Amino acid sequence: MNMRILLVGALAFVGAVGVAQAGPAQVQPVPYHYGMPLNVAKVVSMTEPATPECKVITADMTFIDKAGKLEAISYRKLSDACSYQN
Repeated sequence: MNMRILLVGALAFVGAVGVAQAGPAQVQPVPYHYGMPLNVAKVVSMTEPATPECKVITADMTFIDKAGKLEAISYRKLSDACSYQN
């Protein structure tokens, strides 16, 4: 009987650790279009692919809107490499 309780307790612990490590749910970015209302309350992250060339890339922004919902958009921009080239 004690072995069953120990086994169930260990499995519950492993499950709880797995959920804790999973972190918040990821949101698929929606492509931004001109005039799209964003209602950004707080920016969570901004990511873009690293490139040594000056070119147009697709960047992502994850944010919390004014209703408290996690949202994400993707948008086109010049890479950061363009800032360093003359």
